[in-house]
Order: sequence, then C-alpha cells, then structure tokens
Amino acid sequence: MCGAAAAGPCTACAAELRYAPALPPPAGVDSCAALLTYAGTGRELVARLKYRNARSSVAFLARGMAAVAAAPGHTPGQRPTIDVVTWAPTTPARLRERGFDQARLLARAVARELGLPCRPLLRRRAGPAQTGRDAVARRSGPGFTARRVLDGRRVLLVDDVVTTGATVTAAARALTSAGAVEVHVVAAARTPPSRRRVDSGVAERRSQTWK
Repeated sequence: MCGAAAAGPCTACAAELRYAPALPPPAGVDSCAALLTYAGTGRELVARLKYRNARSSVAFLARGMAAVAAAPGHTPGQRPTIDVVTWAPTTPARLRERGFDQARLLARAVARELGLPCRPLLRRRAGPAQTGRDAVARRSGPGFTARRVLDGRRVLLVDDVVTTGATVTAAARALTSAGAVEVHVVAAARTPPSRRRVDSGVAERRSQTWK
C-alpha cells in the first residue's frame, strides 16, 4: 500500500485488492464469507488495522463485509436473518498490549451498516494467540465461553482474518452451546488455501516497519 492518509485505500491500491472467493464454511458455522484475500495489498490493509491501529480503513472494510455477509451459498444480494452481531475477541494479553480489539471495531461498524445491534457475546479464555502458529497448532483452537443465554438467536460473528477456521469454529461452538440456532461468519479477509501453512507472524513482523 502507498500509505496515503485516507478513509480506506486510494484508487490505485483499491485496484490491487483481491476479493476472496466463496469457500466452504468451517465446521460448526452455517455460512462464512470474507471480503478480501489475505495477500498483497489486502493483507497490508488488514494488518495495518490489526497491528498498528490504523482505523482509517474500518469504514471501507465494514461496508464491504456487510455486502458479502450473504446467505448460505453466498447468493449475491441476500443475507440470512440475523438478530445480533458479535465478534471473536482477541486474547486478554493482546488487548492489554494493543489497547484495542480490531474484531470489535469491525463488528460495531458492520452492525451499523446492517442496522443491527452489536453485543459482546463471547469471552475468550486464556491461551496463546493464533497468530504465528502453524496449521497443526491452530487446529486446537482458542477457547471461548458465552456471556449470556442465546436461546433462538441467529448470530453474525465478525472476525478479522479466517485462516484454518479454528477460531470461528470454537466461537460458534460456544454460541450454539448457549442456545444460538444459527451462526454466520463474516471476515475482513481469508487466507488463501495455498498460504495457510505459512507463518502468519510475518505480517506482524513486517508491520513494525510501516510508517
């Protein structure tokens, strides 16, 4: 990305974005859609928000995420009936370190786009972050517990990046255990299948050099 200060990518950078293809949802999820492929300019756009609190892209990402939060089968222009929007919270250690939760920022903006309530429905149990873990380690997933009873609720779960799907699977399991009848996922980006074994920590290391 060029680094120009703007509410989202400039025209030239936007032309370089690769939009994520439809892929099967992870286990335990009713549907899963992502806006961007987590590579190239799309990777840098999301990583700047995630690692450097660069919030200028939130509105751009949220508009796109709301548009692709499609019904099962990713039928264009259709969305499942959703009662509430929530997010997969980051680890307590990361929250203390960064002072913000990028998934929460995205969830609140997506909810505004959709005209839906956004509520903190999940609590993340202590454990390592997924960033930097290989695919095998990721599959064990993080642990989540639901904050409230969700009898009959249909939930849109927001995350920043879906890689193996372990995080959203674990989050969906906690939501359904609390009574949610459907869990749909929308993410800012999805890691290309051929890159899922690559150490995701590269983006964090590179982010330290961005100005």
